[in-house]
Amino acid sequence: MPNKKPRNYRREYDSYQGKPKQKKNRASRNRARLRLVRSGRARKGDGKDVHHKDGNPRNNSRSNLALTSKSYNRSKK
Repeated sequence: MPNKKPRNYRREYDSYQGKPKQKKNRASRNRARLRLVRSGRARKGDGKDVHHKDGNPRNNSRSNLALTSKSYNRSKK
């Protein structure tokens, strides 16, 4: 078993997750989740993910959002 170096989360954030575009995408995903919770389609702690059908995290139209299992949503490319 090869020795793996531990992940450098600070470097990951600085090089990708902390970029303005990624921050906006993350905020939009959070808004999509909140929208489904407020409409009653999702609940806090339900173990589901919000799926953007067209793959665009900024498109939060009602017809583009679906509630799916985590395994399904995270397997999509």
